[in-house]
Amino acid sequence: MASDKELADFLAGVERRAFKQTVYAVRDDDASLDIVQDAMIKLAEKYGDRPAAELPLLFQRILQNATHDYFRRAKVRNTWVSLFSSLGNADDDEFDPLETFEAEAGSAGSESNEQKLEREQVLQLIDDEIQKLPARQREAFLMRYWEDMDVAETAAAMGCSEGSVKTHCSRATHTLAQALKAKGITL
Repeated sequence: MASDKELADFLAGVERRAFKQTVYAVRDDDASLDIVQDAMIKLAEKYGDRPAAELPLLFQRILQNATHDYFRRAKVRNTWVSLFSSLGNADDDEFDPLETFEAEAGSAGSESNEQKLEREQVLQLIDDEIQKLPARQREAFLMRYWEDMDVAETAAAMGCSEGSVKTHCSRATHTLAQALKAKGITL
C-alpha cells in the first residue's frame, strides 16, 4: 500500500509530464491543467491505497480517460451550441457575441487565419510522420520527448535496456528530421 508521502511524491514527479502530454493532446493549457488535476484527484481518492508500483499505470489510464471525457463533453457542447445558435432571430444576423471579445496578444485567438492554418498543417505533418515511425521507435520517442520520461523510466516501461531506448530515440529523431526537412519544415 502506498503511503501518503509516496503518493504525494509520485504526483509531484508526474505532474509536469502529464501536463505536457495533455497539452499535446488537447492543445489548450487551461483545459489540460484541469484534466491533470482531475486525474490526480481521482487517483488519490480511488486508488491511493494501491501499492506504489501500480500508481504510474493507473494514473496514465485515468489521465487518458479524462482526456477522452474532455473531447466527448466538447463534442456534446458544440452540438448544443450550434443547435441553439440556429434558433436566433433573423434580425440579429449582424450581431456575433464572439466579436465582442478581444483576443489576448500571443494567444491562439490573436493569430491570423493564415497563421492558424499554417500551424495546424505543420502539427499535422509532424503527427503523420510520428505515426509512420516503427512501433518501438514511436513508443520510445513519445515517452522520452512528449511524456518527458527519462531513459531509465522509458526502458522500464518498454521492457528493454537503456541502450535500446537511446538507439530507438536516435533513429526516430533522425528519421523525423529527414522527413520534415524533405517537406520544407525546419524546427
